[in-house]
Amino acid sequence: MDAGQVTRTEVPEAFDEVADRYDLMVGMSPGYHAQLRASADALLDAIPDAATPSTPGVASASTASADALLRLLDLGCGSGASTRAIVESVRRHTAPGARTTARPASVLAVDGSAGMLDAARSKAWPSWVAFAQGRAEDLADQPELADARVAGGLDGVLAAYLVRNVPDRDAVIAAIRDELRPGGVVALHDYSVRGRPVSTALWTAMCWGIIIPLGWVTSRRTRLYRYLWRSVLDMDSTAQLEDRLRRAGFVDVTTLHASGWQRGIVHTVLGRRPVDA
Repeated sequence: MDAGQVTRTEVPEAFDEVADRYDLMVGMSPGYHAQLRASADALLDAIPDAATPSTPGVASASTASADALLRLLDLGCGSGASTRAIVESVRRHTAPGARTTARPASVLAVDGSAGMLDAARSKAWPSWVAFAQGRAEDLADQPELADARVAGGLDGVLAAYLVRNVPDRDAVIAAIRDELRPGGVVALHDYSVRGRPVSTALWTAMCWGIIIPLGWVTSRRTRLYRYLWRSVLDMDSTAQLEDRLRRAGFVDVTTLHASGWQRGIVHTVLGRRPVDA
């Protein structure tokens, strides 16, 4: 049965329906994984390394825990594509000759869909990656973040294709801010076509001409992909999303744009929690 429309509160359950075929779907999207890697690199590039000096009496932008662990959260990890992008970026940033200090890393990947988490956990991961179920709107209740909170907060959060799907965008952005250490960075990677007529037309054509039919072929279901089409049309413009971050107290807010056919459709909005917050 594939009837009815998906609402924002039902998104995790809708992903459960297609979890076993979701990797096949995204694998058919040109540039999907490369764009996630670019966002993960942008996040890591924006995190000050552990060697950044501090001024006496002033919180350092690098405020690292005593073990200098680089604590990262992949919020809305799905079947693990964004988690893989983070892992690869950490490895590139800590390789011999890399610009950043080689700090050991810890990645917690969280998603609300049990089915997508099962798909993610079934893959091979380094020992410093862990998965947990939870909804973004309940981030403050995520027990797996306890160690990060004790250490002063997360260094970085990647939220890929998440903010568009939550019931209260401002609340989730504020929750992310609260989990970041002073100087910590968030990267919001998502679709946005609002205010871009050409991109809007291209997105609609791609959805009804390719994505929704492929959803039926791969999973015999289309309601999640019909929701995907609608949700992108309803998503903030990049300027509006930047404004949400600034209202939540983030600074150094900037937007990076994907290249290729998804230019004007996929974007990454970055923001930093102030060092004095």
